[in-house]
Amino acid sequence: MAQARKIKIIVAKPGLDGHDRGAKLLARIFAEAGMEVVYTGLRQTPEMIVATALQEDADVVGLSSLSGVHMYFFPRVVELLKQKGLEDVLVVGGGIIPREDMGELKKAGVHGIFGPGTPTTEIVDFIQNNVRQSR
Repeated sequence: MAQARKIKIIVAKPGLDGHDRGAKLLARIFAEAGMEVVYTGLRQTPEMIVATALQEDADVVGLSSLSGVHMYFFPRVVELLKQKGLEDVLVVGGGIIPREDMGELKKAGVHGIFGPGTPTTEIVDFIQNNVRQSR
């Protein structure tokens, strides 16, 4: 019996935000949940993030923003993924994202948005359930 392929997730920090403790913690949690994780590091452009997703054959792109640039960077990543034919990549975001922005981000193609205090099991379950549905 063939073993199921691990979910591959890219964890990225777009923009100039230099706070990555949460992103690194989630990367570790995703790995402990059995996912293959690629952490891109700080100060990534949308183009760099999408190039990594393409190169790594990612199932998920997880974006983290604490600097208020989510309304530009998150939709831009979704747009570039579509341009590269990666419409099936699940895009999730987290960080300091005001509730009033969440609806617009979802309309732009961000599938899940998780703020501070979200149980990590909820994030892992969301990813596992939604990647499986898209395969």
